[in-house]
Amino acid sequence: MQDISELLKEAKPLYLARKKRHNRIKAGVVMLTCAMFVIAFLPQKQSTEGLVYWDLGYAGTESETYVENLGLPVDDYGLLLVS
Repeated sequence: MQDISELLKEAKPLYLARKKRHNRIKAGVVMLTCAMFVIAFLPQKQSTEGLVYWDLGYAGTESETYVENLGLPVDDYGLLLVS
């Protein structure tokens, strides 16, 4: 029994140091992951230089909607009617 107590006393600092190191690594990985998510979802400045805007050639009247101009059935609000 005495031998086990001595082994535990000897191994305790090594065990605690290893545990502390693993916790620091885990915390670093979590912080890095959070930082990557924040950077990925932050609004970024977008340049309009070099962008091409396509004109669909829609020349309907103001009372007609695009869907109605295509000849599809619409409701009172100009939305596509699904029956």
